[in-house]
Amino acid sequence: MNNGLQYKKWFPLFRVVLPVLLLFLCLGLINHERTERRMGVVKLTFLLNVNGRPLVLNDTLYNNIFGEPYRLSKFKFYVGEPGLKNLKQAEKEKQGYHLVDATQPQSQRISFALKPGEYNELFFTLGIDSARNCSGAQTGALDPMNDMFWTWNSGYVMVKMEGVSAVSSSVNQRFEYHIGGYKGKNSAVRTIALKFASPLAILPGKTTEIPVVIEINNWWNKQYPLSIKDYPVCTTPGEMAGRISLNYKNMFSLRPGAVSK
Repeated sequence: MNNGLQYKKWFPLFRVVLPVLLLFLCLGLINHERTERRMGVVKLTFLLNVNGRPLVLNDTLYNNIFGEPYRLSKFKFYVGEPGLKNLKQAEKEKQGYHLVDATQPQSQRISFALKPGEYNELFFTLGIDSARNCSGAQTGALDPMNDMFWTWNSGYVMVKMEGVSAVSSSVNQRFEYHIGGYKGKNSAVRTIALKFASPLAILPGKTTEIPVVIEINNWWNKQYPLSIKDYPVCTTPGEMAGRISLNYKNMFSLRPGAVSK
């Protein structure tokens, strides 16, 4: 009996409150849709090249600047918080990190929403910043199952390259570069900043594709000479890893032809 009385007491209130809640929910969804329509979308497409040709893993024989033949079996790297900026402001994705993997074509395309406007420069972090390195094993792109985590060091590999070369003195003529480290002068974390030839317009409701070329052969000699014969392995943080990171920082460039759709 008491339950029935309580139901009769509160039912009129429910009849008033429930429609109001539904109204606020609908307005929130409408505002979200309007916000989405006001945003533009940036789609980064990473083009993996060797000497200007698309990278083919395992089967294709390449030569570096020292004339050393090599085949790549693995190449992947972290991209963090990509964004665009102009003279007044910088806008970036806030979702965290992406793992670009040469064996996974879909990973070579990264899309994110951005405020409309004209921008002069693309930027992103190449690697994992110190805060995330000190957070231990994580999920998503930072999941240890992605084979980019040093459990013994509670840190991440920023960029990984593996392959074989006839000049390598390592077992099975392999070369391995697992580049990490986020502390001090030997940090392998790099900021990539690429300027557009002319201001790039991000339009509301439109997707703008930005092709980013990665010239892998710059790994060997863009700032520091790095022959496979002399340095077939680097799998720990330190001076060599820091030098290699200065080389691979210069692998990235913009290909003309950003397109809005």
